This record gives sequence, structure tokens and C-alpha cells, in this order.
Amino acid sequence: MRKKLNQHLFVYLLILSLVITLGMYVQPLNNEPNSQALETSAAETFSLTTLTPLVVDSLENNEKVIASPTPAPIPVTFNKISAATVNASNQPPTIALETTLEVEQPPAIAEKLTNTYEVTAYYLNIRTKPSATSDIIKVVEKGAKLEITEETDNGWLKLQNGGYVHGGYAKKVKSEVSVLSLASDVNRQPAIALKAKTEEQRIDKIEILKEAVEEELMKPTSAVESDSGLTIEHIEKIFEGTALSGHDLEQAILEVEDEYGINAYFTIAVMKLESGNGKSRLAKSKNNLFGLNAIDGDKYNKAFSFETKGDSVRKFGQLLSKNYVGKGLTTIEKVARKYCPANSKWSSLVKNIMKSDYRKL
Repeated sequence: MRKKLNQHLFVYLLILSLVITLGMYVQPLNNEPNSQALETSAAETFSLTTLTPLVVDSLENNEKVIASPTPAPIPVTFNKISAATVNASNQPPTIALETTLEVEQPPAIAEKLTNTYEVTAYYLNIRTKPSATSDIIKVVEKGAKLEITEETDNGWLKLQNGGYVHGGYAKKVKSEVSVLSLASDVNRQPAIALKAKTEEQRIDKIEILKEAVEEELMKPTSAVESDSGLTIEHIEKIFEGTALSGHDLEQAILEVEDEYGINAYFTIAVMKLESGNGKSRLAKSKNNLFGLNAIDGDKYNKAFSFETKGDSVRKFGQLLSKNYVGKGLTTIEKVARKYCPANSKWSSLVKNIMKSDYRKL
């Protein structure tokens, strides 16, 4: 009887040791609020029913005792928890995203700034170069429209189709930007709009700079054949308060500079000096502002008569170009010796008038 009890006790102790051993492998679940963030794997299930019943042979009567574990087996399930998952419960995982932003360049916009000018002279020469001495390509009449793409520093205008005209004989009518090519992709419209706005600002700056250049006039020198940079408005200001005002002389003076290269300051100064600012007898009765052909002995009768004062200016330019500049008399001092040899101060008087007129502008 004692042996049988010992055998039963041995069996129970063995079963108890197995249960304790299995309990050491069971890990508690994480009960923190963020436990839903844990990474779970497929559960490994262990049940006491999987144990093979232990058979113990009885020492007496060869009885076999089959020991079945009691109470009824309860399945025990546990989860595998990785170290990375445990760390994630304390701090949210950081995901590094490598993002490359590709900025699409706006499409190229080919633009050309053109200004429309209207010819104010009766006839205006289009020349090959921005100089009064260059060859004449064509002649246009008053009121003709010219497309200008550039203005030179000396006051000449470059035509869109080639050639140059003097800026003193044309006035600006309008400015516009012609767009030569644009991309058709509608997805790029914002970039195009931004580009267009930038170009408008650039064009505004160009116009401001051009106006500044127009105001920067050429300072008079002793060179008879040179550009003055004067405009009709400038000459009108020079004539203010004199008898020379209101006779449409401005256009004729600029025509002489364009046609023959005679500096407008010089033409005005000689005109003022010889006509007493338009009050002389020859100026009033014969429209002769320069004393042309007023030879000693009978100055008035021999002096040329002109239908208008503007015709007097054009004749002066023609004679000066042919008989003076054309023969090497290219400075005021050289012209003075032939034009008015009786007055040794003629050149200095002319230059003083030129300087005075320059200061008025």
C-alpha cells in the first residue's frame, strides 16, 4: 500500500514539475494603452492535452496506472514580442522619407521689344549706319510708321528691318512686346505668367533707362559735323522768348543735322548771332536768318530771300556742307575764318551761345 502511494506521489510530483516548467516560458502581455501598436506574430499554442499520458507499471500485481493531468487542460497562448516593438511602445517609430523635389523650369519665352515711331519730317533718310555720313537706303515721307527695336547713344533709331533714322525726326507712338514663341503645355501657365510679369518689369526698367539716356544730351564741342542729341522739344525750349519761336524751325534744324551732319547747336548759334535772335531786317523781310550772300557794299539787296525761314535753314546746311565741311573746314574756328573773316570774335561768340543753350536744357 505504501509503495502504491509513493508511486502516485511520484507521478503527481512529476506532473507538477512539468506544469511549473511550462509556466516559466509564459510571458505576460503588455497592458499599456499603446499595446495596439505591438507587432504580433502567429501564436504558438501549448496545451496540456498534448502530453502523452505517463504510464507507470505497478510493482504489485503488474497493474498499470495511467496518470492523466487534472484539472481539465486549459490552453495557454502567448505572443512573440520583438525588441523593436517594445521600443515602439515608448516612442513612435520614425520613418525617414527621402524626397527629391524637381523644379520644372518655365518654358523659354522669346520676346522682342518694338516701338512704333511716326515720321515728323517731310522726308526722312534711312541710312545704313547711325551716322549722317553713311549711305542712304531709302527715303520715307512724313506720317510713315517705323518699327524701332533699338535707340543708339547718339540719338539714332534702329529699324526692325534694318537701317537707321535720326531720332529727332520721329516721335514715339506706342511700345509693345511681340511674343515669338510660347510653350503650349497648360500645366506650365503659372510659370509663363510669372515670366511675363518679370519681363514687364524688365521692360519698364529699360524704358526708364532710355528716358534717362534721352535726357543726357551731347555736350557741344568745336566739331561742326557731330550729333547734338537734340529733339524738337529741346529746340522749342531753346527758342522760348525769342522771335525765332513759332516758325517751325525745329524740324528744319534737325533735318540739316540728319542730312548733312551739321550739329544742331551750331546751326542754332549761328542763326541767333546773325539774325539777332530773329529780329534783324533780313530775318523779318527776307526770312534770311544767316545773312546768306549778304556781301559788303550792298548786303541787303544781295542777300538771299526765302519763302520761309525753314528754307533758310536748309540752304545754310547745304552751303555749309558743300563749301566748308566738304573742304576740310570741320571746326568752328576754321569755319569762322571764311564765314565771317571781319569779326575775329565770331567763333567765340558762337561757342558761347552753344554753351548757353546747353545749360537751358
